Amino acid sequence: MKKALAPIAVLIGTIIFAQAKQDTIKQSTTKDIEAVTITARKPTVESKVDRTVFNVANSSIVAGNTTWDVLRMTPLVSIDNNDAIKAEGESVTVYINDRKSVFTGKELKDYLATIPADNLLKIEVITSPSARYESAGSVINIVLKKRDDEGIKGSVTLNNRQNTKNSQYANFNLNYHRKNFTQTFIGSYNDNIFIQKNSILNTLYENNKVTQIEGENVYKSKSPSFSSTSEFELNDKNNIGLILEYYQGRNNTSSNVDGNIFANDTFQESYLQSLNQNGLNRSLGTNLFYKYYDKETNKILDINLGSNYNSQSITNNFFRTSSLSSVSDELDILSDREARNYYLKIDYTQPLGKSDAKLEVGGKIDFNNNIIPYNLSGNNLSGLRTNDQFRYEDNINSLYFNYSQTLFGKLETRVGLRYEYIDYKMREDVAGTSRRDSYGTFLPNLLLKYSFSDKYDLSLTYSRNIWRPWYSEFNPFLLPNNNGMYNRGNMDLNPNPNDRIVMKFGISKKYFLTARYMFTDQDYWTSYMVENDKTIAYPNNFTGKIERYNLFASTNQTFLKNKLSVNLSFGWNYIDNSDFNQKNELKAKDHISYWGGSTNLSYSNLFNKNINVSAWVEVSNQSNGNSYANKTNVFHNISVTKIFPKTQMEASLQLMNIFKRPNFDSTTFSPEGTFRNSTRSDWYGFALTFVKRFGNQKVKGNTKTDVEKSGGGEK
Repeated sequence: MKKALAPIAVLIGTIIFAQAKQDTIKQSTTKDIEAVTITARKPTVESKVDRTVFNVANSSIVAGNTTWDVLRMTPLVSIDNNDAIKAEGESVTVYINDRKSVFTGKELKDYLATIPADNLLKIEVITSPSARYESAGSVINIVLKKRDDEGIKGSVTLNNRQNTKNSQYANFNLNYHRKNFTQTFIGSYNDNIFIQKNSILNTLYENNKVTQIEGENVYKSKSPSFSSTSEFELNDKNNIGLILEYYQGRNNTSSNVDGNIFANDTFQESYLQSLNQNGLNRSLGTNLFYKYYDKETNKILDINLGSNYNSQSITNNFFRTSSLSSVSDELDILSDREARNYYLKIDYTQPLGKSDAKLEVGGKIDFNNNIIPYNLSGNNLSGLRTNDQFRYEDNINSLYFNYSQTLFGKLETRVGLRYEYIDYKMREDVAGTSRRDSYGTFLPNLLLKYSFSDKYDLSLTYSRNIWRPWYSEFNPFLLPNNNGMYNRGNMDLNPNPNDRIVMKFGISKKYFLTARYMFTDQDYWTSYMVENDKTIAYPNNFTGKIERYNLFASTNQTFLKNKLSVNLSFGWNYIDNSDFNQKNELKAKDHISYWGGSTNLSYSNLFNKNINVSAWVEVSNQSNGNSYANKTNVFHNISVTKIFPKTQMEASLQLMNIFKRPNFDSTTFSPEGTFRNSTRSDWYGFALTFVKRFGNQKVKGNTKTDVEKSGGGEK
């Protein structure tokens, strides 16, 4: 950690000293200016009652990065070795421009990697979402820029990234605005190679069976994507528009593992296994929207009608040799899954009376129809079914309301309630197993904020949330994976409800102290079992109380005439798993305590030479449910961007984790044994990016006078 922090501290210190000296020289050789008007910049990180906002639109952190890269650097957000996104250690739902993304996991990563960070306005981490948002714990809302200046403008981006192997990225962005019509086109292409090394140590309590696995995975992907947004302003109150999104990913994964098995300290077997996987993903999303907005009365009606289609064709070829057999095993797996989603969403907002009270009401109708077929062939199908089709359908209907009002001029309140009803069914065509269920749930939330003065405020939020299993997690079809073990889903999975309470104390809109509490007594996590000599990983229901406590301190500062922006956050986390471990017979730690934090630094116009510098450091520990981190990771990123205003060009150099390569190391506990996985990430190296812009690139903003500029952020 010291190796990572020291160079960044030296870098920032050098910048401050050099720039201060530059400003001193400049002040001594220029005349006084009577009045100065400068462009105001929001703090890089804003801490609000229910969310943390990462303002990146004017930050040098976007240079040379994709939206996925910036999401990694967002405060409160962590991403594990399986590309699962979490906020404060819990699963999240991702929205793009307030529209729920159909992607999850690696598909979401691939899609966000096609959106250049230059298109980003901000990223909102909503830890206490209102009833307007669909139930899924925390929410991450990615907000893209909206350019509405007359004429044509855009940019071309070329990126070359050197990790273990070399990867390329290109993007073309075009925006046209004429009177009442706005049209945006975005096209991207990724050609990536990603290498991951794994060390696995599995210990079964019965017979003290130990499996040691060493492996290397090589992921290759070529991903073109395209999106179009058309918006027409009928008049000053009514807008209509159409969003079209298309993504395609052609992927190849090659894997080689070396395994050794022992029982009671006696050697049993060694094996070599290789995997070659080819896949083709296609996604098409449509959204037809209508928006009514009366600026005088603040009445808003927003109607969205849309569909999402995703297909995934995968071919897996396994080849395994064992020290116990002279015959090699071969296994081929074919699948061609399809997911269809249709929805109608209506939101309405209006003020009430002459007070500042506001009412929000709305609802959504959601239909999902998904199918996952599998076909297996080879010379060793013992204990495996050769084919089946898993079908999943659901209908989710929801209604919500939010009422907010400021009382006594100092107490801000928001009361909300959401009701969701789901009817779902699933079945396997060949095996004949099926399940049908339905349930309704009320999800209340409350927000209170009291302002003692302009400098001090205290807020409290409460929310109840529910996280539902992803449809593929229900599929019970047994499949081998690339490390010699097996995976399958579980039709009996139940949703995970949880309650959250957050208290936040703000000082001068710069310093924030936060206390969080999260409680759940029902969840589903990865578990393991042994069946016919096969070690199987599967999601399973766990009962038992889990309590998470967090104390968090953060500050947002600007220095040197608003050129240097600093966000620093540091927190202590405590997890009480004692009841959870006892009820599930897990031989794990009952209590986990660890520190974590992050810092974002950005400096604009270094030496007045149009050079922007940014740095990011995160100390992260990922312990969740029955999985415990064995080590703390330190991530870091440094980037330097040179802007050429006359030619509208930029050149960036980015250094990623150059002092220490990330290693995700955790142990999962189950009644059968312990399962340790250490994954060495390929997220390190350097990247070069060139950007050519054309047209008017301005985005609407406000200005501040010389009197206000020392305020250190948004008023």
